[in-house]
Amino acid sequence: MNWTDERVERLTKLWAEGLSASQIAAQLGGVSRNAVIGKVHRLNLPGRAKSGGSATSARAPKRNVTPPRSSNFGSRGVTTRTVARQQGSAMLKEEVDVDAAPEVSYRPASNVVVPISMRLGLTELTERTCKWPVGDPLKDDFHFCGHESPDASPYCSYHQKMAYQPVHERRRAAR
Repeated sequence: MNWTDERVERLTKLWAEGLSASQIAAQLGGVSRNAVIGKVHRLNLPGRAKSGGSATSARAPKRNVTPPRSSNFGSRGVTTRTVARQQGSAMLKEEVDVDAAPEVSYRPASNVVVPISMRLGLTELTERTCKWPVGDPLKDDFHFCGHESPDASPYCSYHQKMAYQPVHERRRAAR
């Protein structure tokens, strides 16, 4: 199907009248809705407002009423801020107490033994060696753990704990 000057003129007229691409395709015949949309795009015809409501029902954008952040996380305490809530046609303002999150301290586990890597290359791996990659594969110092792996597993017992997490811990971490 060729877009003749006559068909392009008719497309432009129907588009200006507000017909949908599907309706225009049906009236022109021999073209798909997507062909009409593509031609409208290539002709740079003016777009239309998105459906889903009139402009009068559009809401004004919400203002951010949060106070400026304090420079130190630990210095945050209970702060009070004004929250605007819409009820009916009037805006209500109320003060809400906000508690800062408690400070979290990191304490590494004391009972974890990290194995020293055997630094095996890819060609040195066997069915019974740990295949945990160490480093960047694009660098010269890339290697594999190489420790003995139990029960035909691809990883040693240390790397199994890292690779395979129980389902309940994964679900808890996803929340």
